[in-house]
Amino acid sequence: MEELAENSQEENSCESGDADDKPQNRAKQKKKAHQNSCKKPSKHLQSQEMTGETSQSPGYNWQANFSTMASRLRFLLFNPLMSDVTFVVGAQKEKIPAHKFILSISSSVFEAMFYSLLANRSKEIELPDVEPAAFKNLLRFIYLDQASVGPENVMTTLYTAKKYSIQNLEKHCVEFLECNLCGENAFLLLSQARLFDESKLILNCLDVIDKKTQDSLNSEGFLEIDYDTLQFVLERDTLRIREVRLYEAVIKWADAQCIRKGLEGNNENRREVLKDTINLIRYPLMSIEEFAAGPAQSGLLTDSQIVRLFLYYTLNPKPMTEFSDTPRCCMTGRECIISRFLEVDSRWGYNGTSDRIRFQVDRRIFLAGLGLYGSIHGSQEYDATIQIVHTHSTNVVGFNKTKFSCDGSNQPFRVMFKEPVEIIPNTSYIAIATLKGNDSYYGTKGLKKICLQCSKGERVTFQFSYAAGNNNGTSVEDGQIPEFIFYI
Repeated sequence: MEELAENSQEENSCESGDADDKPQNRAKQKKKAHQNSCKKPSKHLQSQEMTGETSQSPGYNWQANFSTMASRLRFLLFNPLMSDVTFVVGAQKEKIPAHKFILSISSSVFEAMFYSLLANRSKEIELPDVEPAAFKNLLRFIYLDQASVGPENVMTTLYTAKKYSIQNLEKHCVEFLECNLCGENAFLLLSQARLFDESKLILNCLDVIDKKTQDSLNSEGFLEIDYDTLQFVLERDTLRIREVRLYEAVIKWADAQCIRKGLEGNNENRREVLKDTINLIRYPLMSIEEFAAGPAQSGLLTDSQIVRLFLYYTLNPKPMTEFSDTPRCCMTGRECIISRFLEVDSRWGYNGTSDRIRFQVDRRIFLAGLGLYGSIHGSQEYDATIQIVHTHSTNVVGFNKTKFSCDGSNQPFRVMFKEPVEIIPNTSYIAIATLKGNDSYYGTKGLKKICLQCSKGERVTFQFSYAAGNNNGTSVEDGQIPEFIFYI
């Protein structure tokens, strides 16, 4: 009340025109002006400082309300005050004010836009290809060195950062993507990384796809990739998956592509959308049963291709084929080996009967091969057929028919599958080895359960049991198949 009375008196003295001449009144007015200038910012201005959004003029000497340059820049963000350009952004045509000088000291693109010989002199600049939220993120980063990046806006923000050459914001977006990269989104991010030419992100996506191929192929993102990305992935040697499963995933992609193009999902249209990628499937890596049940009946291959592939499966030596038979087994992790036996003895004979051992593991692995004992009579060559059979279904999930040479030592010799065999946890399999050759060494004092510490603290537990049937004598306690070679 006293202040109001004082103000009233001052107004009256001003109206009379004689009070201002008095020294004491002039001193009072100076003191009051100083007090007003030292007052804290109003709640309205504090809110503006926090959000950077302004709806009305802040009045004279607004700069005094903000103690740092950072707080003043925050106040000017999205603020028409002193703004000399307005961007009309996106299909929504949202108008966003900005300041040419602030933009230009952060971006060579903005500098050329506003200060070059061909500068844009317009007060409003339309950006139809940029999302408003992404452009606001860009401005927030320029004004405040901050960005609100999340799954819903990271790709549009990355696009905008690249368009206006804000490298640190690009890096921020890529780091966010890398931190959230997993099998479920690896294909989606791979397509975007290829579009934006982000080489580091491309390599990280491919690494995840190699290590978690099945999870990646099962994702919705795989069905949405473009043709070039599909071709790019099918050319890789490092996918950890059986070829028949890869073939099945490609057929699903073809069906999804037909839907996108408004085509009926028949064989003719599948061939049309797949083009040459159908020939990137490595059919020689499939078993003859897998090929006969799937690709041979799909209608995607020509009759002559089907005949040549059946000849490949049944003839020895193998005839030439137009399809690659290079195993997709260039594994990216560290190789692991478990050994079943504590001691080695001799002799173990062969009469055409297979050695078998049943096993299961407690986590998913990729079985690359088996270690087998060789001859007790010095250097010898063996004919070897190795298989992995799914116990419940009796399906052969891994196979190779080959030869291996030994030097007469009692150390196991490596025999590898055509491609890594995916072993599902807590599922029973039978490892089978059929050898033709001289008597060999064999293992004794076998272990029923083996826990192996692998790289990066990862552990795998194998459990073994006797495999009934036509068995050459191998058991948990003694026999052949001393080693399992695998990757996690």
